[in-house]
Amino acid sequence: MGKIVRYITEDGSAFVIAADTTDVVARAEQIHKTSAVNTAALGRLLTAASMMGDMLKGKDDSVTLRLNGGGPAGSVIAVSDSDGNVRGYVQNPVVEIPLNDKGKLDVKGTVGTDGYLYVMKDIGLKEPYCGQTQIVSGEIAEDITNYFAVSEQTPSVCALGVLVNPDLTVARAGGFIVQLLPGCPEETISKIEYAMQDIEPVTVMLDKGMTPDDIAERAMKNINIEKLDESDIKYKCNCSRERVEAALISTGIESLNEMADSQENTVVECHFCDKKYSFSPDDIKNLL
Repeated sequence: MGKIVRYITEDGSAFVIAADTTDVVARAEQIHKTSAVNTAALGRLLTAASMMGDMLKGKDDSVTLRLNGGGPAGSVIAVSDSDGNVRGYVQNPVVEIPLNDKGKLDVKGTVGTDGYLYVMKDIGLKEPYCGQTQIVSGEIAEDITNYFAVSEQTPSVCALGVLVNPDLTVARAGGFIVQLLPGCPEETISKIEYAMQDIEPVTVMLDKGMTPDDIAERAMKNINIEKLDESDIKYKCNCSRERVEAALISTGIESLNEMADSQENTVVECHFCDKKYSFSPDDIKNLL
């Protein structure tokens, strides 16, 4: 099970959220059978969504991140509830491309850079909040940082990482987000900038045995911070037969009649967990 922690500076001028999402991303890989580079891409987006979900205030709030960069992976989607429990999928789960010029998985290459990052927050209002920013790097962390700066006018630093084993299982995954709040003094800003200059990649810190608490404290090096909360997180799909029935009904009477007349079972597969729901013609007639 993964873990998220949140800290704030003593003067309330900045905060950091850090997460170990190794188990979460490992579960996503098991469900979707993603290639290594797509495990890295989906894992980074899941980690970002989980932290952004944990930042929401309402019990029933949720956030959806969607990357459409025009790359071979297609759309990459992650959805989190306000507890940081997350689910997601990649449109084309298996993509094989060469390593990048640094000898690492080419997330930018599979995601693409010709498109947008879409963020939808359902926070109980009449209409959900929707924001979009152009993809600036395709490496995802930089795109999340850019989203906060452009759409929410919140100076932020985001770091994400996924380390994939040769057998395609997930070795380490996690991330952190540091945000400056209104009135943040220059001294704190300078200390955060200094801390970011030589901070190690998230997966390296996790591989050394560092916990999310350790990572949060390292990101806020030489700054007094206080812990707000911590929570366990997991890969969690909220699909159910009732939800699928509602989705089928929403397709309309004409569509349902066609399903009922086909004399074959209608099978609906959940994108997020690959669970299949089968409906016989009689089941469809009951929905009608």
